[in-house]
Amino acid sequence: MEVKKTTKADLNKRTVFFLQIGLILVLLLAYFIVQWRSYETAEINQDQFVTTPIEELEIPITILPTPPPPEIPVAPDEIKLILDDEDIEEDPIKSSEIDNEPIAEMEDIKEVKKVVEVETVPFILIEDVPIFPGCESLSNNVERKNCMSEKITKFINKEFNTALGSQLGLKGINKINVMFKIDTNGDIVDIGARAPHPKLEEEAKRVIQALPKMKPGKQRGNPVIVQYAIPIIFKVQE
Repeated sequence: MEVKKTTKADLNKRTVFFLQIGLILVLLLAYFIVQWRSYETAEINQDQFVTTPIEELEIPITILPTPPPPEIPVAPDEIKLILDDEDIEEDPIKSSEIDNEPIAEMEDIKEVKKVVEVETVPFILIEDVPIFPGCESLSNNVERKNCMSEKITKFINKEFNTALGSQLGLKGINKINVMFKIDTNGDIVDIGARAPHPKLEEEAKRVIQALPKMKPGKQRGNPVIVQYAIPIIFKVQE
């Protein structure tokens, strides 16, 4: 069976073909137009663009001068010797230390009491004799002196160990010189004794130390120290 081509079918095919060709041409034309505009724009921009060279700034370099070397002291040519016997005046050096001790307040400063030396008066020169216990009723100074001497003698005769002489091998009459003081409080102080034997001196001091407390003597109305001396004499029986 033979296929017959109709004129209508052939026309349709040609129409489609030419349509495609036209479309391709339009696209190519549009492409070239776009490329031409882009190239022209690029050339214009390159002509108008002016490049300005950047000037380089010269920064001055500051050079610091080298410090001079320290001066070396030159030794003097002549050396002067100072002899030891020459006097050299030196300036006194004051201490730079700060005294941190607090300053004493007036309340902290205690009044220094003046030490008054008490006068010592011999018994025979005393104006107001010390009063021995039992002699208070006597108003006359002479009577008080006699009363005191009698009381002390009786006290020594009673308290002294007279047998000590025989025990020490002593013979005959023996004498002990005794001296003591009656202070401003009426107490016996500073007892001294001299005897043929140390044991006798110790015994004499023991007895005098045992004397009772007295009323102190006075000179010109003030209590004073009264010096008293008495010999102790005893005989050793053979």
